[in-house]
Amino acid sequence: MSNVVFGTDGIRGLAGGPVMNAENALKFGWALGEVLKGKNSHPRVLIGKDTRISGYMFESALEAGLCASGCEISLLGPMPTPAIGYLTQALRADAGIVISASHNPYQDNGIKVFNHCGAKFDRSVEVAIAHLCQMPMKTVDPTQLGKATRIREASGRYIEFCKSKIRSDISLKGISIVLDCAHGATYHIAPHVFQELGARVTVIGNKPNGLNINDDCGSTHVEKLVKKVLATKSDLGFAFDGDGDRLMVVDHQGKVYDGDDLLYLMSGYLQQTDQLHGGIIGTVMTNAGLVNWLDSQNIPFKRANVGDRSVMAKLKQYHWRIGGEPSGHFVNLDRTLSGDGIVGALMVLEALIVQDKSLAEVISSDYKFPSKMVNIPKDEQNTTWINQDAFVEDIKKVEKSLGRHGRILIRESGTESCIRVLVETDQVKQLNPVMHEVVEKLKSRLGQAVS
Repeated sequence: MSNVVFGTDGIRGLAGGPVMNAENALKFGWALGEVLKGKNSHPRVLIGKDTRISGYMFESALEAGLCASGCEISLLGPMPTPAIGYLTQALRADAGIVISASHNPYQDNGIKVFNHCGAKFDRSVEVAIAHLCQMPMKTVDPTQLGKATRIREASGRYIEFCKSKIRSDISLKGISIVLDCAHGATYHIAPHVFQELGARVTVIGNKPNGLNINDDCGSTHVEKLVKKVLATKSDLGFAFDGDGDRLMVVDHQGKVYDGDDLLYLMSGYLQQTDQLHGGIIGTVMTNAGLVNWLDSQNIPFKRANVGDRSVMAKLKQYHWRIGGEPSGHFVNLDRTLSGDGIVGALMVLEALIVQDKSLAEVISSDYKFPSKMVNIPKDEQNTTWINQDAFVEDIKKVEKSLGRHGRILIRESGTESCIRVLVETDQVKQLNPVMHEVVEKLKSRLGQAVS
């Protein structure tokens, strides 16, 4: 029986493990095809992937399942996640599949699905797919079997799409940048985009071998990018994650800017140029200092749950255009369909060029509250106690020592097997002691759960 379980961003797990294995991928492809046939008797599905070695296995399994249900398949090869969303809409496909585990190490993999509009499928569709995965597969009549073709020009189409997202009167000539492609899906896309727009480009993390994606590089490990920016005396550095939907930025002095900083930069720029069209959507992880700064600029702000899907849902709810997460997801719906690291980098460059300022000149160095985040590994044991009243009240007592502006956020990761702990306060001396106390409480409870 298949064990297909959707998390905050599709299905994800150890390649060959209980969730992400070839059998489940086969059933997933077939189930998706069956769901799509409710609106189209012969659906067309795009399949793209990042550079993990397991991508070959899952691509073949998904292809077989889709063919068995009667779908036509277009194989795109290694492509960034936002490219799949764009191409699904542009090529009038019924759905697009991304085989990727984003920022996770190569041992993991995952499956995400876009609808015909290039947006993530609703939860109701995921429920229908998961239900069908428990059913026996029924292959269509041989005359109705699907077939697969490969789209050779996919990367070129996406490169042109990205280039069109910066103002046409802006040139990157004379600007030197470093790109860290995380040995992932942007490795053969991002360099062309910035070079063709005139920038002098140095690239690292662009030699994928199937095993080195996100390995000490990319948006989760920016140390090498910082060193390269300083060594080459470049103006800026941009780090993407394995599937290209996250962005971290490094300035000419080696300072690192995260997703909150991008929201600070872009909200100010878009307000200044009358392009803001509403407020800003962040998440429960957004630094309270950013919230305070937005309030001082009369820019409305709302928090969503973690994950680009949640951010997109809130943007839709309020009819706003701009959202993001500290992890580097940044969305401007006036330019893209979803979070896009390459387009995000182009928007950063546009904002700085138009304002004729550096990042350090635009972004206040002290707007954030001091914060610290710790990941506590966990096994598969039940951790529902995190949200139960007794534990919540215990943590609230600790939180009081942080003062009026302090907070503690504890949540289970939807993409990794860990519990994330965030402590944030304007009382710097309390930061480490409170974090230590909370971590010890969690470890104690985890130990009890194991026993």
